[in-house]
Amino acid sequence: MCLAVPGKVLDIEERDGTRMATVDFGGVVKEVCLEYVPDLKVGEYAIVHVGFALQRLDEESARHTLALFEELGLLQEEFGDPWEAAAASQGWDGAGGTPPAALNDGERETSR
Repeated sequence: MCLAVPGKVLDIEERDGTRMATVDFGGVVKEVCLEYVPDLKVGEYAIVHVGFALQRLDEESARHTLALFEELGLLQEEFGDPWEAAAASQGWDGAGGTPPAALNDGERETSR
C-alpha cells in the first residue's frame, strides 16, 4: 500500500540544490523532499507521499492520524521491511533455510 502519511520535520538542509528534510513518522525517520512546500519549518507537520511533502498539517490532526494508522497497523505496512513482509506472507520465519517462494514445486514437495 502506498499511503500519504503525516510526519514531523526534524531538520532541513539543501542538498544538490533541493530542499530536503529529515521527517519523523511516529518513530520511523525518512528523508523527504520539500520542494512542493518550500516554506515548511522545523517542528511543523506535513502530509508526505512517496518521499515528497505535499501539504502542511496541524499537529493535532497529524498526531490523531498517526495514532489511527498505528492502531490499524498501517505504519508497519507502509514502513516495515518489504523482504520481511514477503517472507511472512509465504509462511517463512526467516530462520535459516530457503524461503518457500524460492523453491520450485518439486523441491517444495520433497521438503515437506
